[in-house]
Amino acid sequence: MTNENTSAGNTISTGNTAELTGFAALGITGALLKATHGAGFTEPKPIQTQAIPPQMEGRDIFGIAQTGSGKTAAFALPILSKIIALGTKRRAKTTRALILAPTRELAVQIEDTIKILAKGAHVSTALVLGGVSRFSQVKKVAPGVDILIATPGRLTDLVREGDLILSDTKWLVLDEGDRMLDMGFINDVKRIAKATAPDRQTVLFSATMPNEIAELAKGLLKNPIRVEVAPQSTAAAEIVQGVVFARTKQKRQVLSTMLADEAMKSVIIFSRTKHGADRVTKDLERDGFKAAVIHGNKSQNARQKALNDFREGSVRILVATDIAARGIDVPGISHVVNFDLPDEAESYVHRIGRTGRNGMDGIAITLCDPSENSKLRQVERIIRSKLPIVADHLGSPDPVRNPAEKNERFEPANDRNDRNGRRDGRRPGGQNNGFGKKRFGDKPAFAGAGERKPEGAKPFKGNNKRRFGGKRPAARAA
Repeated sequence: MTNENTSAGNTISTGNTAELTGFAALGITGALLKATHGAGFTEPKPIQTQAIPPQMEGRDIFGIAQTGSGKTAAFALPILSKIIALGTKRRAKTTRALILAPTRELAVQIEDTIKILAKGAHVSTALVLGGVSRFSQVKKVAPGVDILIATPGRLTDLVREGDLILSDTKWLVLDEGDRMLDMGFINDVKRIAKATAPDRQTVLFSATMPNEIAELAKGLLKNPIRVEVAPQSTAAAEIVQGVVFARTKQKRQVLSTMLADEAMKSVIIFSRTKHGADRVTKDLERDGFKAAVIHGNKSQNARQKALNDFREGSVRILVATDIAARGIDVPGISHVVNFDLPDEAESYVHRIGRTGRNGMDGIAITLCDPSENSKLRQVERIIRSKLPIVADHLGSPDPVRNPAEKNERFEPANDRNDRNGRRDGRRPGGQNNGFGKKRFGDKPAFAGAGERKPEGAKPFKGNNKRRFGGKRPAARAA
């Protein structure tokens, strides 16, 4: 047995033999094992213990685990192990592994984790997502990459126009599959999966698993191993949950009183709508609290800056829509506050999962107006328990709003520039997008008369409308 396979902290000596422990026992070795330890991953979590060995054997995985339970490392480590063994030779415009995520924030988080785990190895990664320069993404994938992390919409655009070829993709990961269903990405996902290598290995992970996702899994996974380390839609035991009854007009004052407590060191406040998130942020500023905000009307750069400021502690309050319910992994978040209850009860589990991560304690407080009682009951059915009542303000009068604020015009935050009718600066309709190809409303670039189909590319079927389906579902704009 070589020293490479018996790193310190991963063997138990028994006479003349040594028994592998930790990640080494799961098949992670060499430089990857060293980088894993360097990143602070010493003891595998339950989802990793159950999911990594069958993936190393080439099996498909159908996984259910609590948010914050370590799913990213569970699918990333086996893929990295196999890619490192292949060497660095790649075909142009291809990716060996593809990881699909429903939101930009989650995609960025996944890439950050992979870079940490692959430190020292010659593994190339790239992000493909909306809200940022398409040109830079096309340029990044042009020589070929090892691992591509993408949101389905932008990925669909690149594949349709021949800027990315998926026929060499041997590993496909669908992270937070139920959220992709909620956001209307399922048809995109099916077409993307069909364009990958027939002998690919597929992994599907989620914290919740509605029937529609179970049906999707049947069509994409081959004889999968089912991994379930916690009942569906359950929150980590370390999270203390509670509900505060308050009318909508009372919520601002209740929230301000709560935030005055120094114990609330790092807080995420969830609002149901983008306009509501802006309103909450504005009211917090009026009440003397510095807060950052992220939602779908903010540019990707602005959203990332808000997250970085929150992560670094320069602001202790982050206001967000459900766009941040997944993909935010900030150590030490002490509290999650649901200013509004979500429309989908499953989102509650993901929201409160931003705290109580990696075994740490956390507190989740929900402000509930009487009109939201039905949503509260749905949440309690999902989590299989009744939320304890922390406070009830319904018997108190509504606070009087400052007269100066009544006359103040409220402008929702939107830092995107609407140029030529498009937020991303491209011209509307089928105009040339800078790559000599028409983007919408026409045939895929490689299917035109006299144009040559890229070598190895599979037909990417669809109706050529935005995201294959015409109108964008309202949930995508969260």
